[in-house]
Amino acid sequence: MQEFIELLKQEPDLSVLPDAFSEELSKIVQPMNVKSGTVLFEAGDPGNGCYALIEGTVKVSVLSVDGSEQLLAVLGPGSVVGEVALLDDRPRSATVTALKNCRLGFISKNAFYRFADDNPVVYRHMLSIVAGRLRNSNDALAARSFLPLTGRVAQTLLQLAETFGKDLGDDRILIHYKLSQAEIANMAGGARENVSRVLNSWKREGTISRLSGYYALEKLGVLRAQAKL
Repeated sequence: MQEFIELLKQEPDLSVLPDAFSEELSKIVQPMNVKSGTVLFEAGDPGNGCYALIEGTVKVSVLSVDGSEQLLAVLGPGSVVGEVALLDDRPRSATVTALKNCRLGFISKNAFYRFADDNPVVYRHMLSIVAGRLRNSNDALAARSFLPLTGRVAQTLLQLAETFGKDLGDDRILIHYKLSQAEIANMAGGARENVSRVLNSWKREGTISRLSGYYALEKLGVLRAQAKL
């Protein structure tokens, strides 16, 4: 599966693996095509493997006790989801749903264990990926606890730019994914009306702009300062 090999080369924590490992890993990948709206797995499901997103977009979310959805992340091509399932026997901690038609590569836990047992260095690199996700989760938790709404919105836009960003030059980045204010508010943990006021204020100040329905980050320094704890 050539697309999976290319994805491994782009993933910072896996790109250091020898090319032979990428070739071998590609042999245990099961290609999948899913339609928009498909739930890859739900929180509480058994962790039977992980998915590499080759094309499309997925959202990661959890439900509160009252049934409301909390959007944790929106992920694009090059992302890996469900990787924690490769390292523990606990149920899924979040729900992952396709927002667009997606092409994915699925690696079952059993197939991964057989491969990693023969190549133990892979475990170290998987731990690096999980540790990175844990750091991001800790940063998000700290932001919810200590940052005002403007900081949380800035952090959300910067995170989305890491996943969907296109360099426009002159230190400007386009988030090449159309997001509603409600989605941004959900990710930032604020009311849509309040987030709308923040975004409109930034547009007036030239900190962000809208280009053909996409958000463009015009003043990265300002947003980074707002997002800093």
